[in-house]
Amino acid sequence: MDAGMLRVRDQAMPLWHEWLSICEQPNQSEKDHTTFLRTLHAAGWLRADDDNARQFLKVICHAAVASSAEAPPSAEKPGVNFVPLDALSKLVLLMMKHVPAEGEAAASKPKAQLELLTRVLEVVLKQMFRQYALMQREPAGSYAFNQRAYLRLFGSWLFALNAPDQALDPIQLQILLAFHSAFDALRPAKLPGFAFAWLELVSHRMFMPKLLLARGQTGWPLLQRLLVRGLFEFLYPYLSAGELSQPVRALYRGALRVLLVLLHDFPEFLCDFHFSFCDAIPSSCIQMRNLVLSAFPRNMRLPDPFTPNLKVDLLPEISQPPRILSNFSSALATVGLTHDLDAYLKNRAPYSLLQDLRSRVTKPDGTHKMGVINALVLHVGSHAISSMASQPPASASLANSAHVEIFAHLTAELNAEGRYLFLNAIANQLRYPNNHTHYFSCVLLLLFSETSDERVQEQITRVLVERLIVHRPHPWGLLITFIELIKNPRYNFWSKSFTRCAPEIERLFESVARSCMAPGAGLSGVVPPPADPSADSGS
Repeated sequence: MDAGMLRVRDQAMPLWHEWLSICEQPNQSEKDHTTFLRTLHAAGWLRADDDNARQFLKVICHAAVASSAEAPPSAEKPGVNFVPLDALSKLVLLMMKHVPAEGEAAASKPKAQLELLTRVLEVVLKQMFRQYALMQREPAGSYAFNQRAYLRLFGSWLFALNAPDQALDPIQLQILLAFHSAFDALRPAKLPGFAFAWLELVSHRMFMPKLLLARGQTGWPLLQRLLVRGLFEFLYPYLSAGELSQPVRALYRGALRVLLVLLHDFPEFLCDFHFSFCDAIPSSCIQMRNLVLSAFPRNMRLPDPFTPNLKVDLLPEISQPPRILSNFSSALATVGLTHDLDAYLKNRAPYSLLQDLRSRVTKPDGTHKMGVINALVLHVGSHAISSMASQPPASASLANSAHVEIFAHLTAELNAEGRYLFLNAIANQLRYPNNHTHYFSCVLLLLFSETSDERVQEQITRVLVERLIVHRPHPWGLLITFIELIKNPRYNFWSKSFTRCAPEIERLFESVARSCMAPGAGLSGVVPPPADPSADSGS
Protein backbone atom coordinates (compact mmCIF):
# COMPACT_ATOMS: atom_id res chain seq x y z
CA MET A 1 0.00 0.00 0.00
CA ASP A 2 1.55 3.32 -1.09
CA ALA A 3 1.88 6.39 1.15
CA GLY A 4 -1.07 8.19 -0.43
CA MET A 5 -3.37 5.23 0.15
CA LEU A 6 -2.16 4.91 3.76
CA ARG A 7 -2.87 8.59 4.36
CA VAL A 8 -6.40 8.27 2.93
CA ARG A 9 -6.99 5.14 5.00
CA ASP A 10 -5.87 6.88 8.19
CA GLN A 11 -8.33 9.69 7.51
CA ALA A 12 -11.19 7.53 6.23
CA MET A 13 -11.36 4.81 8.87
CA PRO A 14 -12.34 7.13 11.78
CA LEU A 15 -15.10 8.56 9.56
CA TRP A 16 -16.27 5.03 8.69
CA HIS A 17 -16.48 4.06 12.36
CA GLU A 18 -18.35 7.27 13.09
CA TRP A 19 -20.85 6.41 10.34
CA LEU A 20 -21.30 2.89 11.74
CA SER A 21 -22.08 4.34 15.16
CA ILE A 22 -24.68 6.66 13.59
CA CYS A 23 -26.30 3.71 11.78
CA GLU A 24 -26.42 1.66 14.96
CA GLN A 25 -28.48 4.29 16.76
CA PRO A 26 -32.13 3.20 17.09
CA ASN A 27 -33.46 6.69 16.36
CA GLN A 28 -31.42 8.14 13.53
CA SER A 29 -32.26 11.64 12.42
CA GLU A 30 -31.90 13.49 9.15
CA LYS A 31 -29.80 16.00 11.07
CA ASP A 32 -27.20 13.34 11.94
CA HIS A 33 -26.95 12.33 8.29
CA THR A 34 -26.67 15.93 7.11
CA THR A 35 -23.95 16.73 9.66
CA PHE A 36 -21.93 13.69 8.62
CA LEU A 37 -22.27 14.49 4.93
CA ARG A 38 -21.05 18.05 5.60
CA THR A 39 -17.96 16.55 7.19
CA LEU A 40 -17.35 14.41 4.08
CA HIS A 41 -17.96 17.39 1.83
CA ALA A 42 -15.54 19.58 3.75
CA ALA A 43 -12.85 16.90 3.50
CA GLY A 44 -13.45 16.59 -0.27
CA TRP A 45 -14.60 12.97 -0.12
CA LEU A 46 -17.82 13.64 -2.06
CA ARG A 47 -16.12 14.73 -5.27
CA ALA A 48 -16.64 11.96 -7.81
CA ASP A 49 -13.84 13.17 -10.10
CA ASP A 50 -11.14 13.30 -7.40
CA ASP A 51 -8.49 10.57 -6.94
CA ASN A 52 -8.50 10.93 -3.15
CA ALA A 53 -12.32 10.57 -3.13
CA ARG A 54 -11.92 7.40 -5.17
CA GLN A 55 -9.46 6.05 -2.62
CA PHE A 56 -11.91 6.96 0.13
CA LEU A 57 -14.60 4.84 -1.55
CA LYS A 58 -12.13 2.00 -1.88
CA VAL A 59 -11.26 2.13 1.82
CA ILE A 60 -14.85 2.16 3.09
CA CYS A 61 -15.94 -0.60 0.66
CA HIS A 62 -13.09 -2.82 1.77
CA ALA A 63 -13.84 -2.07 5.41
CA ALA A 64 -17.54 -2.89 5.04
CA VAL A 65 -16.92 -6.24 3.31
CA ALA A 66 -14.15 -7.18 5.73
CA SER A 67 -16.39 -6.39 8.72
CA SER A 68 -19.24 -8.42 7.22
CA ALA A 69 -17.08 -11.57 7.35
CA GLU A 70 -16.64 -11.31 11.11
CA ALA A 71 -20.00 -12.98 11.87
CA PRO A 72 -19.75 -16.54 13.25
CA PRO A 73 -20.47 -19.32 10.70
CA SER A 74 -23.61 -21.44 10.99
CA ALA A 75 -24.65 -24.78 9.49
CA GLU A 76 -21.24 -25.18 7.82
CA LYS A 77 -21.75 -21.92 5.94
CA PRO A 78 -19.83 -18.70 6.38
CA GLY A 79 -21.59 -16.14 8.50
CA VAL A 80 -22.37 -12.68 7.17
CA ASN A 81 -22.75 -9.56 9.27
CA PHE A 82 -25.17 -7.42 7.29
CA VAL A 83 -24.84 -4.30 9.48
CA PRO A 84 -21.70 -2.83 7.82
CA LEU A 85 -23.02 -3.74 4.36
CA ASP A 86 -26.31 -1.96 5.00
CA ALA A 87 -24.39 1.01 6.39
CA LEU A 88 -22.27 1.19 3.24
CA SER A 89 -25.35 0.93 1.03
CA LYS A 90 -27.04 3.76 2.91
CA LEU A 91 -23.94 5.95 2.81
CA VAL A 92 -23.54 5.57 -0.96
CA LEU A 93 -27.21 6.45 -1.43
CA LEU A 94 -26.84 9.64 0.65
CA MET A 95 -23.58 10.55 -1.09
CA MET A 96 -25.27 10.27 -4.49
CA LYS A 97 -28.16 12.48 -3.38
CA HIS A 98 -25.84 15.16 -2.01
CA VAL A 99 -22.85 14.89 -4.34
CA PRO A 100 -21.68 18.42 -5.27
CA ALA A 101 -22.04 19.40 -8.90
CA GLU A 102 -19.32 21.19 -10.87
CA GLY A 103 -19.61 24.82 -9.85
CA GLU A 104 -22.84 23.85 -8.06
CA ALA A 105 -24.61 23.91 -11.46
CA ALA A 106 -27.83 21.92 -11.18
CA ALA A 107 -27.50 20.59 -14.72
CA SER A 108 -24.19 18.86 -13.92
CA LYS A 109 -25.45 17.10 -10.79
CA PRO A 110 -26.82 13.99 -12.63
CA LYS A 111 -23.41 13.55 -14.26
CA ALA A 112 -21.68 13.74 -10.86
CA GLN A 113 -24.18 11.26 -9.38
CA LEU A 114 -23.56 8.73 -12.15
CA GLU A 115 -19.80 9.18 -11.86
CA LEU A 116 -19.99 8.42 -8.17
CA LEU A 117 -22.12 5.30 -8.73
CA THR A 118 -19.80 4.09 -11.49
CA ARG A 119 -16.78 4.49 -9.24
CA VAL A 120 -18.44 2.64 -6.37
CA LEU A 121 -19.42 -0.26 -8.63
CA GLU A 122 -15.93 -0.32 -10.12
CA VAL A 123 -14.35 -0.54 -6.66
CA VAL A 124 -16.69 -3.35 -5.58
CA LEU A 125 -16.15 -5.34 -8.79
CA LYS A 126 -12.36 -5.15 -8.49
CA GLN A 127 -12.58 -6.28 -4.90
CA MET A 128 -14.83 -9.21 -5.84
CA PHE A 129 -12.47 -10.47 -8.54
CA ARG A 130 -9.46 -10.06 -6.25
CA GLN A 131 -11.13 -11.93 -3.39
CA TYR A 132 -12.32 -14.70 -5.71
CA ALA A 133 -8.80 -15.14 -7.11
CA LEU A 134 -7.44 -15.38 -3.56
CA MET A 135 -10.05 -17.98 -2.65
CA GLN A 136 -9.04 -20.08 -5.67
CA ARG A 137 -5.47 -20.20 -4.38
CA GLU A 138 -6.35 -20.95 -0.77
CA PRO A 139 -7.11 -24.42 0.66
CA ALA A 140 -10.65 -25.77 0.43
CA GLY A 141 -12.84 -24.55 3.25
CA SER A 142 -11.55 -20.99 3.16
CA TYR A 143 -14.33 -18.43 2.89
CA ALA A 144 -12.34 -15.46 1.56
CA PHE A 145 -15.13 -14.86 -0.97
CA ASN A 146 -18.73 -14.89 0.21
CA GLN A 147 -21.31 -14.19 -2.50
CA ARG A 148 -24.01 -13.52 0.14
CA ALA A 149 -22.22 -10.35 1.22
CA TYR A 150 -22.18 -8.93 -2.30
CA LEU A 151 -25.74 -10.11 -2.95
CA ARG A 152 -26.84 -8.06 0.06
CA LEU A 153 -24.87 -5.04 -1.10
CA PHE A 154 -26.12 -5.04 -4.69
CA GLY A 155 -29.66 -5.92 -3.60
CA SER A 156 -29.76 -2.99 -1.17
CA TRP A 157 -28.56 -0.62 -3.88
CA LEU A 158 -31.13 -1.90 -6.37
CA PHE A 159 -33.91 -1.24 -3.86
CA ALA A 160 -32.65 2.16 -2.77
CA LEU A 161 -31.51 3.60 -6.10
CA ASN A 162 -34.54 2.48 -8.12
CA ALA A 163 -37.19 3.55 -5.63
CA PRO A 164 -39.10 6.77 -6.46
CA ASP A 165 -36.93 9.69 -5.38
CA GLN A 166 -36.84 13.25 -6.69
CA ALA A 167 -33.06 13.38 -6.40
CA LEU A 168 -32.51 10.23 -8.48
CA ASP A 169 -35.55 9.95 -10.77
CA PRO A 170 -33.90 11.91 -13.65
CA ILE A 171 -31.13 9.30 -13.92
CA GLN A 172 -33.09 6.11 -13.20
CA LEU A 173 -32.43 4.64 -16.65
CA GLN A 174 -28.73 5.44 -16.38
CA ILE A 175 -28.66 3.74 -12.96
CA LEU A 176 -30.15 0.60 -14.52
CA LEU A 177 -27.55 0.75 -17.30
CA ALA A 178 -24.76 1.03 -14.74
CA PHE A 179 -25.99 -2.09 -12.95
CA HIS A 180 -26.40 -3.86 -16.29
CA SER A 181 -22.74 -3.19 -17.06
CA ALA A 182 -21.74 -4.46 -13.61
CA PHE A 183 -23.81 -7.64 -13.93
CA ASP A 184 -22.44 -8.24 -17.42
CA ALA A 185 -18.90 -8.04 -16.02
CA LEU A 186 -19.84 -10.44 -13.20
CA ARG A 187 -21.54 -13.07 -15.41
CA PRO A 188 -21.03 -16.68 -14.28
CA ALA A 189 -18.42 -17.46 -16.94
CA LYS A 190 -16.23 -14.73 -15.40
CA LEU A 191 -17.09 -15.37 -11.73
CA PRO A 192 -18.60 -18.87 -11.27
CA GLY A 193 -18.65 -18.53 -7.49
CA PHE A 194 -21.12 -15.67 -7.80
CA ALA A 195 -23.53 -17.49 -10.19
CA PHE A 196 -26.47 -17.96 -7.79
CA ALA A 197 -26.32 -14.42 -6.44
CA TRP A 198 -25.91 -13.14 -10.01
CA LEU A 199 -29.09 -14.86 -11.18
CA GLU A 200 -31.02 -13.50 -8.20
CA LEU A 201 -29.79 -9.96 -8.95
CA VAL A 202 -30.49 -10.12 -12.70
CA SER A 203 -34.05 -11.33 -12.01
CA HIS A 204 -34.50 -8.88 -9.10
CA ARG A 205 -37.87 -7.13 -9.09
CA MET A 206 -36.11 -3.77 -8.94
CA PHE A 207 -33.96 -4.58 -11.96
CA MET A 208 -35.43 -6.96 -14.56
CA PRO A 209 -38.98 -5.53 -14.73
CA LYS A 210 -37.70 -1.95 -14.63
CA LEU A 211 -35.24 -2.67 -17.42
CA LEU A 212 -38.02 -4.20 -19.53
CA LEU A 213 -40.38 -1.31 -18.80
CA ALA A 214 -37.84 1.37 -19.74
CA ARG A 215 -39.11 3.82 -22.34
CA GLY A 216 -38.80 2.71 -25.95
CA GLN A 217 -37.87 -0.87 -24.93
CA THR A 218 -34.27 0.29 -24.66
CA GLY A 219 -33.63 -2.32 -21.95
CA TRP A 220 -34.83 -5.33 -23.98
CA PRO A 221 -31.60 -6.10 -25.85
CA LEU A 222 -29.63 -5.51 -22.64
CA LEU A 223 -31.60 -8.12 -20.68
CA GLN A 224 -31.49 -10.50 -23.63
CA ARG A 225 -27.70 -10.20 -23.64
CA LEU A 226 -27.48 -10.81 -19.89
CA LEU A 227 -29.68 -13.92 -20.00
CA VAL A 228 -28.35 -15.46 -23.21
CA ARG A 229 -24.67 -14.62 -22.86
CA GLY A 230 -24.54 -14.66 -19.08
CA LEU A 231 -26.86 -17.53 -18.11
CA PHE A 232 -27.78 -19.87 -20.94
CA GLU A 233 -24.39 -19.95 -22.66
CA PHE A 234 -22.83 -20.71 -19.27
CA LEU A 235 -25.29 -23.55 -18.65
CA TYR A 236 -25.07 -24.93 -22.21
CA PRO A 237 -22.10 -27.34 -21.81
CA TYR A 238 -23.45 -28.69 -18.52
CA LEU A 239 -26.98 -29.20 -19.86
CA SER A 240 -25.66 -30.78 -23.05
CA ALA A 241 -23.72 -33.33 -21.02
CA GLY A 242 -26.97 -34.54 -19.43
CA GLU A 243 -25.50 -35.40 -16.01
CA LEU A 244 -26.16 -32.40 -13.80
CA SER A 245 -24.36 -31.80 -10.52
CA GLN A 246 -26.45 -30.46 -7.65
CA PRO A 247 -25.30 -26.83 -8.09
CA VAL A 248 -25.93 -26.89 -11.86
CA ARG A 249 -29.35 -28.46 -11.30
CA ALA A 250 -30.22 -25.65 -8.88
CA LEU A 251 -29.04 -23.02 -11.39
CA TYR A 252 -31.09 -24.74 -14.12
CA ARG A 253 -34.21 -24.57 -11.95
CA GLY A 254 -33.51 -20.91 -11.31
CA ALA A 255 -33.31 -20.33 -15.07
CA LEU A 256 -36.68 -22.07 -15.51
CA ARG A 257 -38.24 -19.77 -12.89
CA VAL A 258 -36.90 -16.69 -14.68
CA LEU A 259 -38.43 -17.92 -17.95
CA LEU A 260 -41.74 -18.54 -16.19
CA VAL A 261 -41.75 -14.99 -14.82
CA LEU A 262 -41.02 -13.61 -18.29
CA LEU A 263 -43.68 -15.84 -19.86
CA HIS A 264 -46.27 -14.56 -17.40
CA ASP A 265 -45.31 -10.87 -17.18
CA PHE A 266 -43.38 -10.05 -20.37
CA PRO A 267 -44.34 -12.64 -23.03
CA GLU A 268 -43.59 -10.22 -25.88
CA PHE A 269 -39.94 -10.18 -24.78
CA LEU A 270 -39.71 -13.95 -25.25
CA CYS A 271 -41.63 -13.69 -28.55
CA ASP A 272 -39.24 -11.14 -30.01
CA PHE A 273 -36.04 -12.89 -28.90
CA HIS A 274 -37.17 -16.50 -29.27
CA PHE A 275 -34.42 -17.25 -31.80
CA SER A 276 -31.59 -16.10 -29.51
CA PHE A 277 -32.92 -18.14 -26.59
CA CYS A 278 -33.46 -21.30 -28.65
CA ASP A 279 -29.97 -20.91 -30.09
CA ALA A 280 -28.53 -20.96 -26.56
CA ILE A 281 -30.67 -23.83 -25.21
CA PRO A 282 -29.49 -27.40 -25.94
CA SER A 283 -31.85 -29.62 -27.92
CA SER A 284 -32.16 -31.89 -24.87
CA CYS A 285 -33.78 -29.12 -22.75
CA ILE A 286 -37.26 -29.56 -24.18
CA GLN A 287 -39.31 -28.03 -21.38
CA MET A 288 -37.06 -24.98 -21.17
CA ARG A 289 -37.42 -24.40 -24.90
CA ASN A 290 -41.19 -24.91 -24.73
CA LEU A 291 -41.43 -22.10 -22.17
CA VAL A 292 -39.83 -19.71 -24.65
CA LEU A 293 -41.87 -20.90 -27.64
CA SER A 294 -45.20 -20.86 -25.78
CA ALA A 295 -45.09 -17.09 -25.38
CA PHE A 296 -47.62 -15.06 -27.35
CA PRO A 297 -48.55 -11.34 -27.32
CA ARG A 298 -50.85 -10.36 -24.47
CA ASN A 299 -53.25 -8.59 -26.82
CA MET A 300 -53.83 -11.84 -28.73
CA ARG A 301 -56.45 -14.42 -27.85
CA LEU A 302 -55.21 -17.81 -28.95
CA PRO A 303 -57.69 -19.82 -31.05
CA ASP A 304 -58.48 -23.14 -29.41
CA PRO A 305 -56.28 -25.69 -31.24
CA PHE A 306 -58.80 -28.44 -30.32
CA THR A 307 -61.64 -26.80 -32.26
CA PRO A 308 -63.07 -29.41 -34.70
CA ASN A 309 -62.25 -28.59 -38.33
CA LEU A 310 -60.24 -25.52 -37.36
CA LYS A 311 -59.27 -23.65 -40.54
CA VAL A 312 -55.85 -22.36 -39.57
CA ASP A 313 -55.23 -20.63 -42.91
CA LEU A 314 -58.40 -18.54 -42.44
CA LEU A 315 -57.42 -17.13 -39.03
CA PRO A 316 -56.86 -13.36 -39.27
CA GLU A 317 -53.64 -13.60 -37.17
CA ILE A 318 -52.10 -16.24 -39.43
CA SER A 319 -51.18 -13.71 -42.12
CA GLN A 320 -49.34 -11.39 -39.73
CA PRO A 321 -45.52 -11.55 -39.49
CA PRO A 322 -43.93 -11.97 -36.06
CA ARG A 323 -41.42 -9.42 -34.81
CA ILE A 324 -37.95 -10.97 -34.54
CA LEU A 325 -35.33 -8.80 -32.87
CA SER A 326 -32.53 -11.39 -32.97
CA ASN A 327 -29.93 -10.99 -35.71
CA PHE A 328 -30.46 -14.53 -36.95
CA SER A 329 -28.55 -14.11 -40.24
CA SER A 330 -25.23 -13.28 -38.56
CA ALA A 331 -24.36 -16.97 -38.13
CA LEU A 332 -24.68 -17.45 -41.92
CA ALA A 333 -22.38 -14.51 -42.58
CA THR A 334 -19.82 -16.00 -40.18
CA VAL A 335 -19.47 -19.12 -42.36
CA GLY A 336 -19.76 -17.17 -45.64
CA LEU A 337 -23.10 -18.69 -46.61
CA THR A 338 -25.34 -15.65 -46.95
CA HIS A 339 -24.42 -14.59 -50.51
CA ASP A 340 -24.62 -18.05 -52.13
CA LEU A 341 -27.79 -18.91 -50.24
CA ASP A 342 -29.58 -15.72 -51.31
CA ALA A 343 -28.43 -16.22 -54.90
CA TYR A 344 -29.80 -19.75 -54.97
CA LEU A 345 -33.12 -18.72 -53.45
CA LYS A 346 -33.47 -16.08 -56.16
CA ASN A 347 -32.14 -17.91 -59.24
CA ARG A 348 -31.63 -21.55 -58.17
CA ALA A 349 -27.96 -21.06 -58.91
CA PRO A 350 -25.21 -21.88 -58.18
CA TYR A 351 -26.31 -25.50 -58.05
CA SER A 352 -23.11 -26.33 -56.21
CA LEU A 353 -24.71 -24.78 -53.12
CA LEU A 354 -26.91 -27.85 -52.63
CA GLN A 355 -23.92 -30.16 -53.01
CA ASP A 356 -21.88 -28.14 -50.50
CA LEU A 357 -24.66 -27.43 -48.01
CA ARG A 358 -24.12 -30.47 -45.81
CA SER A 359 -20.40 -29.72 -45.41
CA ARG A 360 -21.14 -26.04 -44.71
CA VAL A 361 -23.26 -26.93 -41.66
CA THR A 362 -20.92 -29.67 -40.41
CA LYS A 363 -17.78 -29.21 -38.31
CA PRO A 364 -14.49 -30.98 -39.17
CA ASP A 365 -15.07 -33.46 -36.34
CA GLY A 366 -18.40 -34.55 -37.86
CA THR A 367 -20.66 -32.72 -35.38
CA HIS A 368 -23.06 -30.11 -36.65
CA LYS A 369 -23.17 -26.33 -36.35
CA MET A 370 -26.48 -25.93 -34.56
CA GLY A 371 -26.36 -22.13 -34.73
CA VAL A 372 -25.82 -22.19 -38.50
CA ILE A 373 -28.63 -24.71 -39.02
CA ASN A 374 -31.02 -22.62 -36.90
CA ALA A 375 -30.09 -19.47 -38.82
CA LEU A 376 -30.37 -21.18 -42.21
CA VAL A 377 -33.87 -22.48 -41.48
CA LEU A 378 -35.22 -19.12 -40.35
CA HIS A 379 -33.41 -17.19 -43.10
CA VAL A 380 -34.75 -19.46 -45.86
CA GLY A 381 -38.24 -19.48 -44.34
CA SER A 382 -38.36 -15.70 -44.01
CA HIS A 383 -37.23 -15.33 -47.62
CA ALA A 384 -39.90 -17.82 -48.75
CA ILE A 385 -42.69 -15.97 -46.95
CA SER A 386 -41.62 -12.66 -48.50
CA SER A 387 -41.43 -14.22 -51.97
CA MET A 388 -44.85 -15.83 -51.68
CA ALA A 389 -46.39 -12.55 -50.48
CA SER A 390 -45.10 -10.74 -53.58
CA GLN A 391 -46.47 -13.36 -56.02
CA PRO A 392 -50.03 -13.92 -57.23
CA PRO A 393 -51.77 -16.59 -55.11
CA ALA A 394 -51.99 -18.97 -58.05
CA SER A 395 -48.21 -18.99 -58.62
CA ALA A 396 -47.16 -18.98 -54.97
CA SER A 397 -46.43 -22.70 -54.76
CA LEU A 398 -44.87 -24.12 -51.61
CA ALA A 399 -43.83 -27.53 -52.90
CA ASN A 400 -41.96 -26.43 -56.04
CA SER A 401 -40.03 -23.54 -54.52
CA ALA A 402 -36.26 -23.27 -54.13
CA HIS A 403 -36.82 -22.86 -50.40
CA VAL A 404 -38.50 -26.25 -49.97
CA GLU A 405 -35.90 -27.76 -52.29
CA ILE A 406 -33.22 -26.72 -49.80
CA PHE A 407 -35.23 -28.10 -46.88
CA ALA A 408 -35.87 -31.40 -48.69
CA HIS A 409 -32.20 -31.68 -49.63
CA LEU A 410 -31.09 -31.23 -46.03
CA THR A 411 -33.68 -33.72 -44.85
CA ALA A 412 -32.34 -36.34 -47.26
CA GLU A 413 -28.60 -35.61 -47.02
CA LEU A 414 -27.96 -34.95 -43.32
CA ASN A 415 -27.21 -37.87 -41.04
CA ALA A 416 -29.57 -38.72 -38.17
CA GLU A 417 -27.99 -36.24 -35.75
CA GLY A 418 -27.90 -33.39 -38.24
CA ARG A 419 -31.45 -34.08 -39.42
CA TYR A 420 -32.67 -34.06 -35.82
CA LEU A 421 -31.14 -30.60 -35.28
CA PHE A 422 -32.57 -29.41 -38.60
CA LEU A 423 -36.10 -30.63 -37.79
CA ASN A 424 -35.83 -29.04 -34.35
CA ALA A 425 -34.90 -25.74 -36.00
CA ILE A 426 -38.16 -25.94 -37.99
CA ALA A 427 -40.17 -26.91 -34.90
CA ASN A 428 -38.72 -23.86 -33.10
CA GLN A 429 -40.84 -21.69 -35.42
CA LEU A 430 -44.13 -23.39 -34.47
CA ARG A 431 -45.30 -20.74 -32.03
CA TYR A 432 -48.35 -18.49 -31.71
CA PRO A 433 -50.55 -17.74 -34.78
CA ASN A 434 -48.48 -15.84 -37.37
CA ASN A 435 -47.31 -16.40 -40.92
CA HIS A 436 -44.03 -18.03 -39.79
CA THR A 437 -45.90 -20.61 -37.72
CA HIS A 438 -48.21 -21.36 -40.66
CA TYR A 439 -45.39 -21.64 -43.19
CA PHE A 440 -43.15 -23.89 -41.11
CA SER A 441 -46.09 -26.08 -40.09
CA CYS A 442 -46.86 -26.61 -43.79
CA VAL A 443 -43.17 -27.31 -44.51
CA LEU A 444 -42.91 -29.94 -41.77
CA LEU A 445 -46.09 -31.68 -42.92
CA LEU A 446 -44.91 -31.51 -46.54
CA LEU A 447 -41.58 -33.11 -45.64
CA PHE A 448 -43.49 -35.86 -43.84
CA SER A 449 -45.82 -36.57 -46.77
CA GLU A 450 -43.26 -36.29 -49.60
CA THR A 451 -40.49 -38.49 -48.22
CA SER A 452 -40.43 -42.19 -49.00
CA ASP A 453 -38.09 -42.86 -46.05
CA GLU A 454 -40.06 -43.88 -42.97
CA ARG A 455 -37.03 -43.14 -40.81
CA VAL A 456 -37.44 -39.46 -41.70
CA GLN A 457 -41.16 -39.62 -40.86
CA GLU A 458 -40.29 -41.25 -37.55
CA GLN A 459 -37.78 -38.50 -36.75
CA ILE A 460 -40.30 -35.77 -37.61
CA THR A 461 -42.78 -37.47 -35.28
CA ARG A 462 -40.17 -37.75 -32.54
CA VAL A 463 -39.40 -34.00 -32.70
CA LEU A 464 -43.10 -33.20 -32.28
CA VAL A 465 -43.98 -35.84 -29.68
CA GLU A 466 -41.04 -35.22 -27.37
CA ARG A 467 -42.17 -31.60 -27.06
CA LEU A 468 -45.70 -32.71 -26.18
CA ILE A 469 -44.92 -35.35 -23.53
CA VAL A 470 -43.20 -32.87 -21.19
CA HIS A 471 -45.15 -30.68 -18.78
CA ARG A 472 -47.17 -27.80 -20.15
CA PRO A 473 -47.14 -25.21 -21.62
CA HIS A 474 -47.01 -26.48 -25.21
CA PRO A 475 -46.62 -24.05 -28.13
CA TRP A 476 -49.85 -23.47 -30.06
CA GLY A 477 -48.24 -24.11 -33.46
CA LEU A 478 -46.81 -27.38 -32.22
CA LEU A 479 -50.25 -28.60 -31.17
CA ILE A 480 -52.02 -27.69 -34.41
CA THR A 481 -49.23 -29.33 -36.45
CA PHE A 482 -49.39 -32.62 -34.56
CA ILE A 483 -53.21 -32.66 -34.56
CA GLU A 484 -53.18 -32.17 -38.33
CA LEU A 485 -50.63 -34.95 -38.72
CA ILE A 486 -52.60 -37.56 -36.79
CA LYS A 487 -56.09 -36.56 -37.99
CA ASN A 488 -55.63 -35.87 -41.70
CA PRO A 489 -55.84 -39.14 -43.70
CA ARG A 490 -53.49 -37.61 -46.26
CA TYR A 491 -50.54 -38.38 -43.98
CA ASN A 492 -51.66 -41.94 -43.19
CA PHE A 493 -49.94 -41.54 -39.85
CA TRP A 494 -51.33 -44.55 -38.03
CA SER A 495 -50.26 -46.96 -40.74
CA LYS A 496 -46.58 -46.21 -40.12
CA SER A 497 -44.73 -49.12 -38.55
CA PHE A 498 -43.05 -46.95 -35.91
CA THR A 499 -46.45 -46.22 -34.30
CA ARG A 500 -46.92 -49.97 -33.65
CA CYS A 501 -43.36 -51.19 -33.12
CA ALA A 502 -43.92 -52.06 -29.44
CA PRO A 503 -46.89 -52.02 -27.01
CA GLU A 504 -45.39 -49.23 -24.90
CA ILE A 505 -44.75 -47.08 -28.00
CA GLU A 506 -48.31 -47.72 -29.16
CA ARG A 507 -49.68 -46.64 -25.79
CA LEU A 508 -47.44 -43.55 -25.83
CA PHE A 509 -48.79 -42.39 -29.21
CA GLU A 510 -52.37 -43.01 -28.17
CA SER A 511 -51.81 -41.13 -24.92
CA VAL A 512 -50.32 -38.15 -26.76
CA ALA A 513 -53.11 -38.26 -29.34
CA ARG A 514 -55.70 -38.29 -26.58
CA SER A 515 -54.06 -35.28 -24.89
CA CYS A 516 -54.21 -33.42 -28.22
CA MET A 517 -57.91 -34.01 -28.72
CA ALA A 518 -60.73 -31.88 -27.36
CA PRO A 519 -62.08 -33.15 -24.01
CA GLY A 520 -64.64 -35.88 -24.60
CA ALA A 521 -63.88 -36.18 -28.32
CA GLY A 522 -62.46 -39.68 -28.01
CA LEU A 523 -60.07 -41.36 -30.43
CA SER A 524 -62.60 -43.02 -32.67
CA GLY A 525 -61.71 -42.33 -36.29
CA VAL A 526 -58.32 -40.91 -35.29
CA VAL A 527 -56.49 -43.93 -33.89
CA PRO A 528 -57.22 -47.26 -35.59
CA PRO A 529 -57.81 -50.31 -33.35
CA PRO A 530 -54.64 -52.23 -32.43
CA ALA A 531 -53.72 -55.26 -34.46
CA ASP A 532 -53.32 -57.31 -31.28
CA PRO A 533 -56.69 -57.65 -29.46
CA SER A 534 -54.89 -57.95 -26.15
CA ALA A 535 -53.09 -54.65 -26.56
CA ASP A 536 -54.21 -51.69 -24.48
CA SER A 537 -56.30 -49.43 -26.71
CA GLY A 538 -56.02 -46.60 -24.18
CA SER A 539 -59.78 -46.13 -24.12
